[in-house]
Amino acid sequence: MRSLGLIAFFPLSAVAQCLVVGISDGDTLAARCGAPGAYKQVKVRLAAIDAPEKAQPYGQRSRQSLADLCFQQPARLTERDVDRYGRLVADVECRGKDAGQHQVRAGMAWVYTRYAAQHQHLVPLEALAKAGRIGLWAEVGRKVPPVPPWEWRRAKREGREPVDAAL
Repeated sequence: MRSLGLIAFFPLSAVAQCLVVGISDGDTLAARCGAPGAYKQVKVRLAAIDAPEKAQPYGQRSRQSLADLCFQQPARLTERDVDRYGRLVADVECRGKDAGQHQVRAGMAWVYTRYAAQHQHLVPLEALAKAGRIGLWAEVGRKVPPVPPWEWRRAKREGREPVDAAL
């Protein structure tokens, strides 16, 4: 596991106390961590979930859902890894709620099973959202099912139109 060294700010703990200062999309935020005068701003990817891309159906709603929970709020970040883009991958807690669980439960993100080995508790939350037709699952059975972001990104890279782009 690579590390961004946030723990240097909090040497006695694996948890960093930060302030959320930006929301990029439904699974990525910017946080300011550290002591006053020695802040470090980090880009944070929520562990084990994948939210719709901004241009995808529900992309903006997913971003707003995360913003409603976390923007300008204190957050507890538990570092898990650093991704290939240099973002901290972390469990994030805002307002006493796990942000990843919140997004999946609200139907605003998928469980990213490829990276969810330590987050199996999210799988039943996705199943409940899907069964309840909550969020991005609202149209399942009535229209084309939503395309997971990882498939949507692959289609875009390959120059194909993602299936759900017209929804």
